[in-house]
Amino acid sequence: MDAVDILVRSLSKPVDIKGELMQYHPRSDRHSKIACWGIMFDLLQTSGLLRNHVESGKVVFGINHRMTDYVNHKHKDLDLVLCRPGTGPRPKRRPYTLDSLAQKYGVELTADEQARLMTLPVLTEAPVSSVLVALEAKACMTEHGKAGPRLYDELNSSHQIVHGSSNQALSVGFCMVNAATSFYSPTNRHNGSGANEHNQPRATEKAIESVSRLPRRSGTNSVGYDGFGIVVVDMLNDGETQVDLVTSAPAPQPGDIFHYDSMLHRVAHEYDAAFRSI
Repeated sequence: MDAVDILVRSLSKPVDIKGELMQYHPRSDRHSKIACWGIMFDLLQTSGLLRNHVESGKVVFGINHRMTDYVNHKHKDLDLVLCRPGTGPRPKRRPYTLDSLAQKYGVELTADEQARLMTLPVLTEAPVSSVLVALEAKACMTEHGKAGPRLYDELNSSHQIVHGSSNQALSVGFCMVNAATSFYSPTNRHNGSGANEHNQPRATEKAIESVSRLPRRSGTNSVGYDGFGIVVVDMLNDGETQVDLVTSAPAPQPGDIFHYDSMLHRVAHEYDAAFRSI
């Protein structure tokens, strides 16, 4: 699985966000777009059925696709979705491919990852007909206690809206939690507040406990995420220090349902089972 390594490598490189060079900003969706791109890349490598669907033109992807809960009429824009191609209006620009989207998002790939991407069938952007897989990624980087309830509510509303729009769609969630003891918040830079200090590992544990309570489903008759992964990183966010992946506890361990690899394999299996006849 490559998405987690791609995420920490890409976020280590500061970019212009809101007019400043930085690695993370809470009002930017850079981290979520890179995470969703990586999940899509891994799914293509894991599911032979998905590769066949892409190669035959049955499956494309949509960007910033709005899904609407049919019952409650609530809306949510999803960074990336895998979908059947629709007949709606196409953008005036050239449609993105997974490769060109990586360049747009600033995804940092190794030579090996780039080579493997080139061997995959070309996944192309197109108007969305029916959504097959909806991806949602969030982050909890600082003030974990305050962020927990908000994070839970935002992620909980996502699967509700996805399945309120299409009960057959797979709703996939991803959460990045920061285990660093200090964090430079972009919202504090201009008032000289310095770095936020975190009580670790308790802050990380609380954030993981919060999102771990999100409902999960094992079939279309229940409610919740079809797959949910939690990744822990160590990020100072000073614009210089490398972002590191945390693999020790409290990060989910291999075999845990929230470990990224477990989530990815589950979603690939669910895709193969749900959409083998499209």
